[in-house]
This record gives sequence, structure tokens and C-alpha cells, in this order.
Amino acid sequence: MRRIDKENYYLDIAGTVLERSTCMRRCYGAIIVQHDEIVSTGYNGAPRGRQNCMDLGFCTRDAMNIPSGERYELCRSVHAEANAIISAARSEVLGATLYMACQDPKTGQLIPDSTSCSMCRRLIINAGIKRVVIRDTPTDYRVVDVERDWVAQDDSLPQKL
Repeated sequence: MRRIDKENYYLDIAGTVLERSTCMRRCYGAIIVQHDEIVSTGYNGAPRGRQNCMDLGFCTRDAMNIPSGERYELCRSVHAEANAIISAARSEVLGATLYMACQDPKTGQLIPDSTSCSMCRRLIINAGIKRVVIRDTPTDYRVVDVERDWVAQDDSLPQKL
């Protein structure tokens, strides 16, 4: 028997966390790991006490024909990364790694090339998370160096004209 590597071990756990998602478009699961211990977990779903899309039977953004990646303010969900950060103390996430997996709820297939939205990137940066590891296939993943890839390469600046 071959032992699973740590990155895939934590990504498998993030994959289990996403099974709690209540989003009808994308199911995300995230875990924050510091010093080889899981600090917190999060999945995308409506704020506590509010009805989620699965219970309502529709997605507001789908009903309004809003393309994926746009108009997040109309989404009922709090994103997985945000929920994981909210559930942890800042002292526990400084320098930590966030592991994330994304699945299509209609097919159950992993969504390769998924990433954090611009709002979650800002939260990850301010939380002091050092790395983000994102699952692409059952064994393949990408590693984001937050400082190099998301701070230095600021996607919130307008493109040069």
C-alpha cells in the first residue's frame, strides 16, 4: 500500500467538506492547515439562519441569467474560503495553507482550473494565509504563492489602456 502525500490528504478532506455545500452552481470546500493541523473548515452556503438555494429550489443568479464569476453580491452564499477564515482566529491562519476543492453539483465532477474569486482573494491576503492549494483532478493540484501570485500580480488594478 502506498501512502498518500500530505497535499492530496488535505485536498481529500476539502473534498469531503464540499459535500456540505448548498450551492446549486458550484460546491466548494476549504480547509486551513497550520503546522500540520487543521485549523478550520468552510463550504459555500447561505448565512446561518437564512434559507439556502437548495432549500429554495433555485439559484438567484441562474434565475437572472448571470454568468459564472459575475455579480457575487446577488449570491445567497458565503464562500468556502470566507467561511474557513471566519471560523479561525487570525493568529492560527498567519502563514497557513488553505486547501480547496470545487465540484459541479450537477455532475459530481471536479472543476479543474477553479480558483478563488477576487473578493475571497482579498480575504485570504488580509488573513495572512501564505499558500492556497487547489485541486484540479483526483491527484493533481496547483499551488498559489499568495504573495507572489495574488499580491504582486494585483488583479484589481485596471488593465493598461
